[in-house]
Amino acid sequence: MPFFSAAIFMMILALNLPVEAGKCPRVCSCDAAKLTVACVGKNLTEVPPTIDEITVKLDLRNNNLQVLPRGAFVLTPYLTHLNLQRCNIIKVKEGAFRTLGRVVSLNLAYNKIDVLYQESFDGLSSLKELHLDHNRVEEIQPGAFTQLGVLNMLALTHNQLVYIPNMAFQGLHNIKWLRLSHNSLNNLAPEAFTGLFTLSRLSLDHNELQFFPTQTMTRLSEVTRLDLSHNPMTYLGEESVSMAKLTHLYLDHMSLQDLSDQALAHVPLLSHLDLSHNQLRYLEPLSGPKELASLNLSGNPIYCNCYMRPLREWTRAGSVKLLGACAGPPHLSDELLQAVAPLDLRCRSRGEMLKDEFEEDSESTGSSPPTAKPTQKVKCPVNCDCDVEAQHATCEGRGHTKVPRGFPIKTQLLDLRSNHFHYLPANSFPGTSQVVSLHLELCKIHEIEGGAFRGMKNLFYLYLSDNDLTSLDPGAFAGIPELTYLHLEGNRLAQFPGTALAVLPSLFVLHLERNSISKLEPAGLLSSVTPKLRELYLTNNTITSIAKGALDSAFLGTLHLDSNQLKEVPTPALSEAHNLEELSLSHNSIRWVGPNAFQPVSQRLKRLYMDQMGTEKMSRDALAGLGPGLKALTVRGNQLEQLPELSPLTGLEVVDLQDNPLLCDCALLPLRRWMENVSLEVIATCGHPQELRGQKVRDVQVFVSCPESSSPPHQEVVVEPRTSKVKKPKPSLSKAPGVKARPGKPKAKLPKPTKSQPQRKPTAPKVAKSKKTL
Repeated sequence: MPFFSAAIFMMILALNLPVEAGKCPRVCSCDAAKLTVACVGKNLTEVPPTIDEITVKLDLRNNNLQVLPRGAFVLTPYLTHLNLQRCNIIKVKEGAFRTLGRVVSLNLAYNKIDVLYQESFDGLSSLKELHLDHNRVEEIQPGAFTQLGVLNMLALTHNQLVYIPNMAFQGLHNIKWLRLSHNSLNNLAPEAFTGLFTLSRLSLDHNELQFFPTQTMTRLSEVTRLDLSHNPMTYLGEESVSMAKLTHLYLDHMSLQDLSDQALAHVPLLSHLDLSHNQLRYLEPLSGPKELASLNLSGNPIYCNCYMRPLREWTRAGSVKLLGACAGPPHLSDELLQAVAPLDLRCRSRGEMLKDEFEEDSESTGSSPPTAKPTQKVKCPVNCDCDVEAQHATCEGRGHTKVPRGFPIKTQLLDLRSNHFHYLPANSFPGTSQVVSLHLELCKIHEIEGGAFRGMKNLFYLYLSDNDLTSLDPGAFAGIPELTYLHLEGNRLAQFPGTALAVLPSLFVLHLERNSISKLEPAGLLSSVTPKLRELYLTNNTITSIAKGALDSAFLGTLHLDSNQLKEVPTPALSEAHNLEELSLSHNSIRWVGPNAFQPVSQRLKRLYMDQMGTEKMSRDALAGLGPGLKALTVRGNQLEQLPELSPLTGLEVVDLQDNPLLCDCALLPLRRWMENVSLEVIATCGHPQELRGQKVRDVQVFVSCPESSSPPHQEVVVEPRTSKVKKPKPSLSKAPGVKARPGKPKAKLPKPTKSQPQRKPTAPKVAKSKKTL
C-alpha cells in the first residue's frame, strides 16, 4: 500500500511540474500547464524527438514532413489531439499512429495523400474526428478504416474520388456524419456504405452523380440528412429514394427537368425537400412524405398554370411551406407560389392545352418512358457490364487494349477507366452518339488521333486524367461540339493545347493540373480558341511566365495558377480578363507584390488566394481597386511584416492573415483599426518585436500610444524585397488554396463551376429518366 501511494504521488507531481527546458524542442512553443506543444511553420521534416512524453495536444501545422514513418509518434503516447495540416504529407505508412490509442481528434487536411492504405490508421482506437479534406485521395483500399470503431465524423471533402467501392467504410460502427463533398464521384458501388448502421448524415454534394444511387442509398437505414446538391442529375424516377428515416433531402442546384410523383414514395418522414435552382416547370403532388413541412422550388422556371394547381392545393391542405415564384405566364410572373390561389392557376382552352402537351412531347428524346422495361435483351461487349435501364456501361479495369464496341445504343455513361489503350485511333467510339459522360482515366493513353471521338455529338463530360499525353493532335476533339467539361489533369503536356481546343465551341471548364506547361503565350489561347471558357485550372505545372494577351477572355471567371513557378503577379496578362472572380496564386515564389497588382480584375474579383508564396513585402496599394466585392482574401504563411491597405475591403467574408511575422508597431495601426471594424474574426499575430512575438494583433497594447497620424505616408516608396530570409517554397499538389474563417476550422474554396453573370453555367443534356444506377 505505501508503494502504491508513492506511485500516485509521483504521477501527480509529474503532471504539475513545469516541462524541463530540454523537453521542449528549440523551435517549438510549450505550455507545461496545458500539456500542449506547438511547432507551427518551422519547416520540420520529422516529428521532433524531444517532445515531452506527457504532451496531450501537439500542433505541427505548416511543416514539411512528407512521409509519416512507422512509429512516428511512439514517444508521445498520451496525445489526445494531433494537428498535421499543411505538412506536405504524401504517404502515411503502416503503423504511423499505432501508439496513439488516446487520440480523439486527428487533422490531416491540406496535404498530398492520394491513397488510404489498409493499415494507415491502425492504433487510433479512440479517434472520434478524422479530417482528410483537401488532399488528393483517389483510392480507399479495403480495410482502411477497420480500426476506427468509435469514429463519429469522417471528412473526405475536396479530394479526387471518382468511385466508392463495396465495403469502403467497413469498421465505422459509430459513424454519424460522412462528408464526401467536392470530389468527382460519378458511381457508387451497391455495397459502398454497407455496415454504416449509425450514419445519420451523408454529404455527397458537388460531385458528378448523374442518377440517384437508389440501390446504394437503400442500405442506409438511419440516415436523416442527405445532401446531393450540385450533381448533374436530370431526372428522379419512381421509387428512386427509399430511406425510411430521411427527414432532410437537398437536391438543389442540379439539372432536374422532371420528377416522378412516386420518386419519394418510400420516404414517409421527409420534412424538408430542397429542389431549388433546377429546371422544373411544374411539379405534381408527391406521394409518400406525410410530414412534409417545407418544399423549396426557388430558382426554377415554374409556369403557373392549371398543371400547378394540384400541387398548390396539396401544399395548402398539408400546411406545407412552399418557396419559390412563378416564371410565367406574364400576369403571374414573380408572384410567390405561396401567395398564388389555386383558382388563379388556369390554362387556356382545351385545344391549346393539347397543343402545348404535343409540343412538349416533341421536345423530349423520343424514347420510351424510363420506367418501361426493355422489350428485348440488348447486347454488351465481352468483359463489360451494361445496365440498359440506367443507361450505364462499364468496362473499368478489365485489361482491354482496344476500345470495346457494341454498347447499347442508348448508353449515356460509358466508363472505360483503368484499361491499357495507349492509342486511340480515329472513330474509336462508333454507335455512342447518346453518350453524355466518357471516362478514360488511367488508361496509359499517349496519343489520340484526329477524329477519335467523332460521332459523339452529345458528349458533355470527357475525362482523360492521369494518362501519358505529351501533346494533342489538332483534330483530337473534332466531332464533339457539345463538350463542356474537359479533364486533362495528370498528363505530361508541355504546352497549352490551344489548337486542339479550337474545335470545342462549348468548352466551359478546363482542367490542366499536374502537367508540364511552362509558359502561356497569346497565340492559340482563350479569346480565339475557347471563347466561352469560364474556369481554367493550371495548378501544379511549371509556369514561369504568362504573356500579355494570353488570358484575354470575356468570360473567364475562375483561374487557378497555384503551385507554379511565377516570380511576380501576372498583372499585364490579366488586363483583358475583366470578369475574373476567383484567382489563386498560392505556392508560387512571389516575394514582392507591387502597386495596382490586381487593378485589371478589381471590378469583379471575389476571391483572391496568395498563401505560402514567400512574400516579404506588399505595396500599400497592392490591392488598390479592390473594394466591397472581394469576399475572400488569404495571404497565409508568408513573410510579411506589414500589410497593404485593407480598409476598402468591407465585403470580406473569409480572411486569413495567419503565420506572417507582422511588425507590431504604429505602422500597423490601420490594420488594427480595420480589424476592430469588421464583423468576421481575423487571426493575425505579431512576429516582431521579440517581446510581442506570438501575441494576437488584436490583443497587444502597443497601439494605445500611437499618434492618430501614425499610418505610413501615401506616397509609395518601392523597396526591393529581401532575398535571404525565406527559402523558395516547394510546389504543392493540393487542388485548392487553404482558407480559414475561424481558427481550427478549414474552409474550402467556393464551389465550382461559378454561376455568375454574364455567362450562365451550361446545362447538361437531358439524360433519360431512370430509377437505377450501376
